[in-house]
Amino acid sequence: MRNYNPTKRVLVTGGAGFLGSHLCERLVAQGHDVLCVDNFFTGTKTNIAHLLDNPQFELLRHDVTFALHVEVDEIYNLACPASPIHYQHDPVQTTKTSVLGAINMLGLAKRLGAKILQASTSEVYGDPEVHPQVEAYWGRVNPIGIRSCYDEGKRCAETLFFDYHRQHDLRIKVARIFNTFGPRMHMNDGRVVSNFIVQALRGEDITIYGDGQQSRSFCFVDDLIEGIVRLMGTTDEFTGPLNIGNPGEFTMLELAKRVLALTASKSKIVQLPLPADDPKQRRPDISLAARTLSGWKPQTQLDEGLMKTIAYFDQLLSSMNSAALPS
Repeated sequence: MRNYNPTKRVLVTGGAGFLGSHLCERLVAQGHDVLCVDNFFTGTKTNIAHLLDNPQFELLRHDVTFALHVEVDEIYNLACPASPIHYQHDPVQTTKTSVLGAINMLGLAKRLGAKILQASTSEVYGDPEVHPQVEAYWGRVNPIGIRSCYDEGKRCAETLFFDYHRQHDLRIKVARIFNTFGPRMHMNDGRVVSNFIVQALRGEDITIYGDGQQSRSFCFVDDLIEGIVRLMGTTDEFTGPLNIGNPGEFTMLELAKRVLALTASKSKIVQLPLPADDPKQRRPDISLAARTLSGWKPQTQLDEGLMKTIAYFDQLLSSMNSAALPS
């Protein structure tokens, strides 16, 4: 019955979040009918407000830990709080979101014969002994630590995806997403890019945990979305998991200094104790993605992405300050 219409019906769980909203925007621009599902724990209507009047976009408030009965052709499963502050707020619910959410979305995909993509994470590698991280590496994760609700929840979700693929011949894609940044990040999500930018713009101390020599790789959101859309479009034989991120590696101290320079802020850098189980280094090997996704690679340099993100937060803070002024 669907062969008559080339337009796809696409479900995006977590669609009002940082990544989800950019993905919804991209899919609508491609001409697809998009159903955005979110329980608004970390997502906001502001992120998708510009899409609400588009007839190809539909918003549904729903928690993926409960079954969902809709008719779609493809599913992008992005629902899960992704920053430590948010996923540690209710760790049991975080694990439920990853595991029960995966079960419910996989069950829906099985019933519909739909293709489904899991937004997994570089956190499945834990505090890695292999650097850079390749997809064949199994990881080094603490199963009982304060980050385990997220790390092990995502690892279990990957297990479920591959078991549904083997047992039910389900068409799956698994993307391991590395640190991503850009406009629409949550201002209070505790992630390093948003933290540094907001602190710099407010003239507050920039807080670095530990000695600042731990490293991360930062991918601009447009490059990340391009990667996962291309992954969904690969042949059914390719399932992943696939690293998607930017292999450029920077220490926290280097990032803080770049943010200070780009914002012309007078903020000072201060050091705080390192949180438990915080990975010392993280960088993706994206050679498989380059081969599989038609030569895909990140196009946005760090400073360019930071400037766009700084502009977003600058406007957001200005709006908040204007709203706070007495009328």
